[in-house]
Amino acid sequence: MERLISIVCRAVFIVASILAGLVVWEKLANFFGFTLLRAHDPWRILELSAVALLFVIALQLREIKTIFIAKGSN
Repeated sequence: MERLISIVCRAVFIVASILAGLVVWEKLANFFGFTLLRAHDPWRILELSAVALLFVIALQLREIKTIFIAKGSN
């Protein structure tokens, strides 16, 4: 189970990082008069990325808590 949580955390972190990078590229493209994301607002994508990172943080804190509980019981 811990292995699955670790894999999910890494995957969600990578996806959130890619989304945040896409927003940065969109803003740079907008500066030069182009667009990459026609149908989506970049700020909404950035919000989605932030929520995904918050989910990763919550999973990491849960994993840290289980490690401390396991060490305390020994």
